[in-house]
Amino acid sequence: MKVLVVNDELNTSTAKGRALRDIISILIANEVNVIQSTSAEDAASIVRSDPSVECVLVSWWLKGDDAKANSHIRDLLAIIRSHNDKVPIFLMAGRSEASIIPTEVMQIVNELIWPLEDTADFIAGRITAEITRYHEDLLPPLLRNLMKFSRVHEYSWHTPGHTGGTAFLKSPVGRAFYDYFGENLFRSDLSISVEELGSLLTHSGPIGESERFAARIFGADRSYSVTNGTSTSNRIVFAATVSAGEIALCDRNCHKSIEHGLTMTGAVPNYLMPSRNRYGIIGLIHPEHFAPEAIKRSISSNALTKNCHNKTPVLAVVTNSTYDGLCYNVTRVIELLEKSVDRIHFDEAWYAYARFNPIYEERFAMHGDPAQYRGPTLFATQSTHKLLAALSQASFIHVREGRKPIDHVRFNEAFMMHSSTSPQYAIIASNEVSAAMMDGVAGKAITTEAIKEAVAFRRMIGRIRKEFASKHEWFFSTWNAEEVKDPISGNRIPFEDAPEELLINDADCWVLHPGDTWHGFENLEDDYCMLDPIKVSVVTPGVSVNGSLELTGIPATLVTAYLDQNGIIVEKTTDFTILFLFSIGVTRGKWGTLVNTLLKFKHDYDNNTRLTEALPNLVAAHPKNYSSMGLRDLADEMFTQIKKSGQTQLLEDAFSALPSPTMTPAEAYRHLVHNEIERVPLDKMAGRVVATGVVPYPPSIPKLMPGESAGPDNGSHVNYLRALQSGDRSFPGFEHDIHGVENIDGTYFISCIKNKD
Repeated sequence: MKVLVVNDELNTSTAKGRALRDIISILIANEVNVIQSTSAEDAASIVRSDPSVECVLVSWWLKGDDAKANSHIRDLLAIIRSHNDKVPIFLMAGRSEASIIPTEVMQIVNELIWPLEDTADFIAGRITAEITRYHEDLLPPLLRNLMKFSRVHEYSWHTPGHTGGTAFLKSPVGRAFYDYFGENLFRSDLSISVEELGSLLTHSGPIGESERFAARIFGADRSYSVTNGTSTSNRIVFAATVSAGEIALCDRNCHKSIEHGLTMTGAVPNYLMPSRNRYGIIGLIHPEHFAPEAIKRSISSNALTKNCHNKTPVLAVVTNSTYDGLCYNVTRVIELLEKSVDRIHFDEAWYAYARFNPIYEERFAMHGDPAQYRGPTLFATQSTHKLLAALSQASFIHVREGRKPIDHVRFNEAFMMHSSTSPQYAIIASNEVSAAMMDGVAGKAITTEAIKEAVAFRRMIGRIRKEFASKHEWFFSTWNAEEVKDPISGNRIPFEDAPEELLINDADCWVLHPGDTWHGFENLEDDYCMLDPIKVSVVTPGVSVNGSLELTGIPATLVTAYLDQNGIIVEKTTDFTILFLFSIGVTRGKWGTLVNTLLKFKHDYDNNTRLTEALPNLVAAHPKNYSSMGLRDLADEMFTQIKKSGQTQLLEDAFSALPSPTMTPAEAYRHLVHNEIERVPLDKMAGRVVATGVVPYPPSIPKLMPGESAGPDNGSHVNYLRALQSGDRSFPGFEHDIHGVENIDGTYFISCIKNKD
């Protein structure tokens, strides 16, 4: 237990001071950790930085404050409640002081105590009793029961075979494994046979209670805990909603698991094309493509839908937010799509936190009150392990029932088809805890902290860039508006000079407005698209405002290699952007180190520091290629290769038009299973139909889906891959990661359907 005591007479010889020290002595004797603070400012810092405080004792009056107004105490109480609306607060006051305490203050605190009138034992007992109740309410249902079960230390006669970890103790390597992870993990690794904890497959007992708990927090009618990641969640939604020969509207900016869903169900895809800007950042699907007339035209011109008896799509899949952090106005998307489809699936794998901060209002699937919802049935799949705090593979499926709902019994058949009968309880519990962390005011407080850190980083990069620009020197930039509008004066303010409160609270600062040059997307509908503040793209020099390449530039892959050499791992790298995720675990020290390393890169680039010093690991792996080069030399050569190959323009061309479909992903997969495929080198890919998806990373979305033609030899799809292949050959150590492509001695090979003789 941990208690914070706030009183400026703690160390004095006054009656109050002695009484408080008596209370503290009794608490310590009862193994309560007591933190003492003599000012409201210090106490506020403790509350902000230490969520393990389980009770606060605060004096109604501190020296230097107005005895009637007590503004410092009021502010402190507001800070406590903004971070935790459940932690018990004891307000210490004398009888005369108590008579003037305002009603709104009394509504905030749990108890009023008089240290000089009640005994120290009695007050300490009240404190420990309140903490005990707080503990009981703090733990969500599954975790509470899991901890309770593990404390019983029952003999296990069921799986798993390590029986609470004891099997590991019979081997030296097992003992090392046991000691590393600790006893609690193994006592919590249980069989589905443990009836006290319920079943993930039947959603009974504490597990079922846990899912209902999550549904309330996330604003869903039903929530399902998934232990195989959002890839599995996406496949479950497909299995529950689509069958062979039915049409699914699919965002082309989709995860590979959507391709798997199409393959496993035999659904016929009708793709919706997103936009793209000068940096290769993938934007949203424009609203006109969601219009009923546009969807009908798209389906009628799709070669794969000719044999579909029902031309009405049964499901629409939309990625929200995108990998680069672009979020839809979901209200607007539903308004458009509901005229064509009764079920909409929002893949929100990277966006599970959106409900808990008002800056994202109406920009996520489960927005608003489910009781008031009247639209199409909605599904949201979310990776709680990505940007919330769950363990890897933890995911949720949230369901908002509307038109053409799928009842629980039918949906659960698809759930069981893709779920293990031996789930990992620690993953399920972490899913529940990630939801509990967002409950009440805590969700806003935690997400606001993440937004603040991202905003502070963006502002610092902006200020450094401006300082270097005044000396006619280069520096990195962040991809966001260069100026924002002051809602009071109406004036435009440079982003780096804008008040923090404006940037963390006003969504208009992050909306991609039509005509703004910073974002590079044309023909936007206002308020349709917003940039998520916590997904920060750092832009490297080399691309002009009109999208053309400048005379010199710095490929982002080189900067990423430099960061990696210095112990900084990024999320994603394109030709000229690097994505950093400011999750709820990011700290100021962490991003401060990133800023310092970017400054260090500039110094080494400007001084053409030898690669043996700047990138020693690269030189050690490829001494013949790099040992005599400097950092700027390598940047110039890589930039020249990008410019000569035209890969940036080819990227835009390849992703701006759909390839010709020859068969559905399911049909292509049948050829794969029957080994009716062959490995084809890139120079012979013209006109060939791919058997597996070709997914370049970046941008990590399908360029070619299974069953689609690679097009002519001089077409954008083959030429783009040819440009990447050329870069791989020229710069070993910087090879591209392309799913569906085998790089054998510098030559790309792709699995294609065998041509008929």
